[in-house]
Amino acid sequence: MNDVRDVIIIGGGPAGYAAALYTARANLRPLVIEGFNWGGQLMITSDVENYPGYADGILGPAMMADFRRQAERFGAEFVTDDVTRVDFAERPFRVYIGDEEHRADAVIVATGASARQIGLPSEQVLQGRGVSYCATCDGAFFRDKTVVVVGGGDSAMEEATFLSRFANKVVIVHRRTEFRASPIMVDRARGNEKIEFVLNAVVEEVLGEAEGHVTGVRIQDTATGETHVLDADGVFVAIGHDPTTALFLDWLDHDEQGYLVTEAGSTRTNITGVFAAGDVQDHTYRQAVTAAGSGTMAALDAQRFLEEQQHLPEVAATSA
Repeated sequence: MNDVRDVIIIGGGPAGYAAALYTARANLRPLVIEGFNWGGQLMITSDVENYPGYADGILGPAMMADFRRQAERFGAEFVTDDVTRVDFAERPFRVYIGDEEHRADAVIVATGASARQIGLPSEQVLQGRGVSYCATCDGAFFRDKTVVVVGGGDSAMEEATFLSRFANKVVIVHRRTEFRASPIMVDRARGNEKIEFVLNAVVEEVLGEAEGHVTGVRIQDTATGETHVLDADGVFVAIGHDPTTALFLDWLDHDEQGYLVTEAGSTRTNITGVFAAGDVQDHTYRQAVTAAGSGTMAALDAQRFLEEQQHLPEVAATSA
């Protein structure tokens, strides 16, 4: 049995590390269970040029290492392992790594979300080398280039429209002729002279492994099985995101997609003392800077909550 911590932070991305920095500086002795895949989606991002303070840009993994090191400087403790179970029935809350139990009076959930991938080995190899999952993050790298957008929902149409500001040509590849996207989004994309559509087609392979960067995609027709190569400088996969919330669905309110629901204007969840920050509760912005800001909010919310508990009877402090 471990001592009861002030706060446990679950997750090691921009939100988790920002929360760790603020709670550590507030002397809340945070324990950050960052997960084996610490750093989040930025670990598969090459150059980051849109985070304030990095005037010359920085590699995603290097930026996450900076975040982590800064929180550690102020006393945050890290466990590089995955949480396997939580118990939010009463305070102190219990967080488990296998049979190892950790307890805290407040918990910040910052486990993020992951972009859905096509599932191709070549896609994995070329991540950060022309394969991207975020047009807002990487679109500016493809000025005057040809890019492929994979998907048929609103996010694919939005990504394609955004990319048309930079690229000479944007090709939307979709496996059907019908779209999940709303008609207005499809009409907007169709009305853009830079955007083309390749329908009833799937990406069979991302090309360019030998060159070290994307050079094109091999497309397969879903009706005939025929394949052809489409030259391209980048591939943007826009088939959705999955929040990393499986551990919390029995405890915390969430929407139909699994994103955690927080009170408006705060990071508070439906359980008093449990907070959610970053992409785990944000399916709108999904940027490193907004995740870090959300993590800061969670840290401040947790700090105020813990300060309030010091002036309440014990029975009130353990209510959820």
